[in-house]
Amino acid sequence: MSLSQAQKKAFRSIGHHLNPVVTVSENGVSDNLLAELDRALNDHELIKVKLALPERDERAAMLEELINHSQSEPVQTIGKMALLYRHNPQVNPKLSNIKRFENHHGRR
Repeated sequence: MSLSQAQKKAFRSIGHHLNPVVTVSENGVSDNLLAELDRALNDHELIKVKLALPERDERAAMLEELINHSQSEPVQTIGKMALLYRHNPQVNPKLSNIKRFENHHGRR
């Protein structure tokens, strides 16, 4: 499922105010990191990931690996930050960043 431009715009607006919940360092991808990424996407649907790698190509490769493993959609990438989205039909409305900020910035 691909996100529409309107959805991406709304998610970027929400994501602007989020803090990173997962940080990828030079140690690379571990089982614990992937488990935390999966848990965060299940709970929050829309998350910010920090890629603390010095090289742009390394960050792009790492982000591609995270997207493929988590089956998430990239919303935006700026520098070392990436915004990822994965829909969860049974999400807790109190944890979901999408549900909590439904009316954020005039969204309906």
